[in-house]
Amino acid sequence: MKQFIAFLRSRVFLINLGLALLAVVLIVYLSMQWLKGSTNHGEFVEVPDLAKLSVMEMRETLESAGLRYEVLDSANYDPAYPRFSIIEQDPPAGNKVKANRKIYVTVNPSGYKKVTIPKIIQVTQRNATAMLRAVGLDVDRVTYIDELGKDMVYYIKHKGKTISPGDKLPKTSRLELICGNGTVTGRARVKDNSN
Repeated sequence: MKQFIAFLRSRVFLINLGLALLAVVLIVYLSMQWLKGSTNHGEFVEVPDLAKLSVMEMRETLESAGLRYEVLDSANYDPAYPRFSIIEQDPPAGNKVKANRKIYVTVNPSGYKKVTIPKIIQVTQRNATAMLRAVGLDVDRVTYIDELGKDMVYYIKHKGKTISPGDKLPKTSRLELICGNGTVTGRARVKDNSN
């Protein structure tokens, strides 16, 4: 034990300990300087506002700011924005980010997505209207024909053409329901639901 304590007090041990501490301090200092230079510590870029810009304008704006982008494809059509324009971005405009940061953008599609017409033939007009509204379609008008089932849907029309359940139409399309009037004879009458 005395030899170990004597070794700890020896000049050789103290010199080696001092050199080791100096090496650690030097390595930490150089590492911090390297990290500061490589991560651009304290240097930020303000995220530009990309709302309503076209994809080409967005690309030019981000490249001139030294930022990258990635387009996210899960968007619903928003009529308040031009087609193929930016409707959302992350991080939002005005945030401070590092140069070369990736900005995530959502592009407004060219129109409403298409929805499938539900099976509403032989369903009452009231239930058919509710089913159509549930998928994003609307009833523009109801036309009654001479058929025995009162208020029963017999046909569906879109822009004058007869369509079938399972067909696809853009969301918010307006349809005409052809329903029975409960009699077998008589004239057709029209009930207009348009505003």
